[in-house]
Amino acid sequence: MTGLLMIGLAAASIGSAAPPVQLAQADVTTPAYTAAPMDPWYGYKLRLAALARQQGVSEATIQANVFGLTVNQRVIELERTEPIARSSGGVVGALAPYLRSHVTSSLIARGRMNYSTLYDGLRTIEGRYGVDSAVLLAIYGHETSYGLVTGNTDLLQALASLGYYGRRRDFFESEFVAALKLIDQGIPRWRLKGSWAGATGLPQFMPSVALRLRADGDGDGYANMWSDELDGLASIANYLRDAGWKPNVAWGIPVRVPSTLNRAAIVSRTTAPRCPQVYRRHSRWLTMREWRALGVTPTGRSLPDSEMASLIEPDGPDATAYLLTTNYRTILDYNCSNFYAISVGVLADAIARR
Repeated sequence: MTGLLMIGLAAASIGSAAPPVQLAQADVTTPAYTAAPMDPWYGYKLRLAALARQQGVSEATIQANVFGLTVNQRVIELERTEPIARSSGGVVGALAPYLRSHVTSSLIARGRMNYSTLYDGLRTIEGRYGVDSAVLLAIYGHETSYGLVTGNTDLLQALASLGYYGRRRDFFESEFVAALKLIDQGIPRWRLKGSWAGATGLPQFMPSVALRLRADGDGDGYANMWSDELDGLASIANYLRDAGWKPNVAWGIPVRVPSTLNRAAIVSRTTAPRCPQVYRRHSRWLTMREWRALGVTPTGRSLPDSEMASLIEPDGPDATAYLLTTNYRTILDYNCSNFYAISVGVLADAIARR
């Protein structure tokens, strides 16, 4: 799921379902439905319809897709019990077991097969967006196992139910209206399936991201990120470029860190506005030349001397370490987890045989 994205599952649970929504009189004046019993769920659907109207969704789309919705108790339970996201902030397990389960021989082999099969289209996409093709495939592999697992939950029902539950009401209501806007744009309701939390399509975008960043990768004039692989990959590329991807720069490189490194001298003093627990694991920025001077040396390919990078030692000193570029942070924008972003980079390097 995107990082965005992917969707802030670090919020604390509030326990049981939210109390009935209190509606202003202006929200309940839909003539065809004013005689219906005002049970809490029905009242909440009136609220969703009013929000959609305020944002320009057509009445036909509202009437066809809002009032017949039922509550999905399963997604409410998943949201209610979702643990606080730890995002490799120092309280999860070691990196190596995570990589073993997320950079498998199957994902590598199928990624290489896709790289070969889609080569021409991937080169076109890379030329247009400047994003490393192997990174696109690695995210595609992580998110949906190259299109095999995209989710079959009805997005409108899930998003409405999650908004009704109320833990992150504003977020899910906004995504619900975005999904209705996709229908207004011609995306059929049956396509809007995905994860329990609302991510959809081959890139696993939330509806608001799909509205903004889905892209046409095969040149047919239609951005079908749900079943067209090149469109899905172009959409991922568009996302990463929008997040600040820098062309022709590696995401990061594995390095050897000397035991004499003064780690206190390289601690970052900046508090990130988003995912601070994740970014707290990163050192301050230094040039590759400065890292070399400190004895931090690549174990394989390197970075240009002037390239800025930060150090992460996910399992502490005397273990695997990486120097991370700004492109690593665009992967974090997709899914704010150090383990996720590292595994994407490692899978990409394996697919490209780097």
